[in-house]
Amino acid sequence: MLALNEGKSTQALEVLQTAAPYELGTHRSSFVGLFGNLYPSYARGEAYLAAHRGVEAAAEFRKILEHRGIVVSDPIGAVAFLQLARAYVMSGDRTHAKSAYEDFLKLWKDADPNIPILKQAKAEYARVQ
Repeated sequence: MLALNEGKSTQALEVLQTAAPYELGTHRSSFVGLFGNLYPSYARGEAYLAAHRGVEAAAEFRKILEHRGIVVSDPIGAVAFLQLARAYVMSGDRTHAKSAYEDFLKLWKDADPNIPILKQAKAEYARVQ
C-alpha cells in the first residue's frame, strides 16, 4: 500500500501479484485466517483504479463479493460494492455501476446519513442515474 499511497500504481500491482495464489485460502486452526485474506485483491483493485484501469479493478472487487465466506464481516466486503461501482463508472459501464451503487446503498440503508463515505456514494450514484 505504500507504493499506492505514493502514486506508484504499477509498482503496487507488481508487489501485490505475489499474494494472488494465496488470497483464497484460509487457516483452519484459527479465525485469524478468515480476516484479511482478500486485502491484496482489494489493494489491487485500488491500484487498478489509480491506474485508470476500470475493467481490471472491477474484476478484483467482484472477487471479494464472490467470496463472501472468506471476507465474513470484514469491512472490505461492504466497501467493495462502492469500489466496484466506481470501477464500472471508470470503464463506462453505467448500467452495472448503477446496480453496484444500489447494492452499496441498500447495505448501508440504516447507517448514519452523515457518514462521509455514504454521502459521497449517494452523490456519485446521483451522477450515474
